[in-house]
Formats: sequence, structure tokens, C-alpha cells
Amino acid sequence: MKYFVTGATGFVGGRVVRQLLEAGHEVVILARNPVKASGQFGPSVRIHQGDITEKESLRKPMEGVDGVFHIAGWYKIGVRDKSQGQRINIEGTRNVLETMQELGIPKGVYTSSVVVYSDTHGQLVDETYRFDGHTFLNEYERTKWVAHYQVAEPMIEAGLPLVIVQPGPVYGPGDTNIVHAVLAQYLQRKLPLLPTVTAFSFVHVDDVARGHILAMEKGRPGECYNLTGDTYTLVETMRLAEKITGVPAPRLKASPAVFKTLSVTMRVSSRNSCPFPTSTALNTCVPLPASPTWATTARRAANWATSLAPSRPAWPKRCSTRWSCWE
Repeated sequence: MKYFVTGATGFVGGRVVRQLLEAGHEVVILARNPVKASGQFGPSVRIHQGDITEKESLRKPMEGVDGVFHIAGWYKIGVRDKSQGQRINIEGTRNVLETMQELGIPKGVYTSSVVVYSDTHGQLVDETYRFDGHTFLNEYERTKWVAHYQVAEPMIEAGLPLVIVQPGPVYGPGDTNIVHAVLAQYLQRKLPLLPTVTAFSFVHVDDVARGHILAMEKGRPGECYNLTGDTYTLVETMRLAEKITGVPAPRLKASPAVFKTLSVTMRVSSRNSCPFPTSTALNTCVPLPASPTWATTARRAANWATSLAPSRPAWPKRCSTRWSCWE
């Protein structure tokens, strides 16, 4: 099969490309910097120079493909210039999906995120949950919500054969986001304290990549699938990390209210010296989101079977930790 992939030079997209190549598929990618992409993949992939914000650059590389993986996205927290979020996450998604529709490509997978659920206030949710979008924690959340519900879903309703996947916070080799920041500071013993109630459904990057490919192979157009692992609080996560690494987990813990106070203080006194990773929820210098949960979900991608027809025995009903047991 021949697949077109956006975001191929990124953390998740790069893993998807490599797994597709390992499976013997032909891969076409779009890259703003073909030289960089060539250095990453070599001659194994066909590279076209272009940008998802420039619709005309999409048509040629997308012609004749069997499927589209739209993984590219903007993820910046706490930056002053947020215009790229609108251009990439919303308009770029519209460009890719419209081109897919115009060319009659038989199937696509769009990478949304569990962030579209926003703060679930401790509720463990599945794919049927919908946040109404009245307020957003940050621009990333807003633009992903709009792309999911106001761009992708209406096009699906109009007949676009698209599957949506929603990864949780992704970790693994090559990670450069907040998960990496938290773990790196923990390993360096520079993470002074943890929130008492913040919880995440972490997922390994290789599992997310495999989830994308399974969505293409077996997912139903029009359906959404959470790609998440088990849900743990940060306190539980660091206890597990301590068992694995021997590095003591932070002993100090504080409530979300304390973190909100810290955020105000640090904005004033420590603008250029932040001892914590950037917060997803507060866009400022605090250890982690001040809200109890950030789009937490207990639904594993390994439990896709629970939202699919029971006549599909190929879908396993349970996976303990890693998703390799899907197959």
C-alpha cells in the first residue's frame, strides 16, 4: 500500500513512517525542509517539499495514494505568538482533509488528542464524552478542539472516510514535550514537588504509532479511538519511576491551589529561571496543570473492542500494559 504522511519528521509521525516501512509499505511525506527529512529517513521515502498551510503543495504528493495519515500539528504552550496554532492545527487540517476529499482517497487517519476533552474534573471518560468548548485551558486545546469538532467531524458527516485517533500524553525516546521535561528534571533530582491530584493517561510513542496503523487497517471511518495507557496520578507515576530507576521521587506534594499561587509568584519573581516544567493548564512556570485531571481517560486503545461490534473477534478485549497484545 502507498501512504501519505504529514508530520513525518515529528515525534509520533517519524515512528509511524518507520513502522509503515518495516511493514513493506510505500511512504510519501511532506516536508518543509527536504534535506532534514532525507537525513532522517534516507532514500526509503519519497519526499515532497511543502507545507500543510499551503494547500496547493499537497495535491501532487497526495495523488494516487491509498491512505492519508494527517499527524502534523502545532504544540506550543505559553508562547506569545499563538497564530501558528490557528494556521497549522485548524487551517492546515482543513487543507489536508479537503485535498483528500477532492482526490477521492479511500481512507484517512487524523491525529486529534485527548486534550479535546479538556479538564474532566476527575471523571474517567471514553470516546463518547464531549466537552462543550465554552472555555479552553490554552490555545493548543482550543485549536485541536476546533479542528476535531468543526473541521474533521463535519467532513466525516459529509462522507469523508476518516478515522480519528486521540493519543494521551506521549512518551519515549526522542520526546521533547512536557513528559520529557518532567522525567528529565526528576532524573536530575531537580523536580522539587508534585501535585496531589493531577492524573494522566500516558502512552508510549511506539504504541501510538502502532495505533495509527491499526486505525488505518481496521478502524471504522467516522469513529474515534483513544490511544492511551492506564491512568496514573503524577505521584503514582513517580513512585513507579523510583522503583525502576532508584532515583527518589519528590517527597513534597501540594494541592492545585498551591500551584496556582506559585504560578503568580513565579511570573513576577522568576520569569527567567524556572525550576519546573511548563504547565499545560496555566501556560506558566508551575510543576504541572493545576486542574485535577488533564483530559484523563481510563479507556485504553487496547479496549477498542468495547466500542466496536461484538462480531469482530480480531479485536482483543484486554491488554495489561503495552499494546503489542492487540495482534
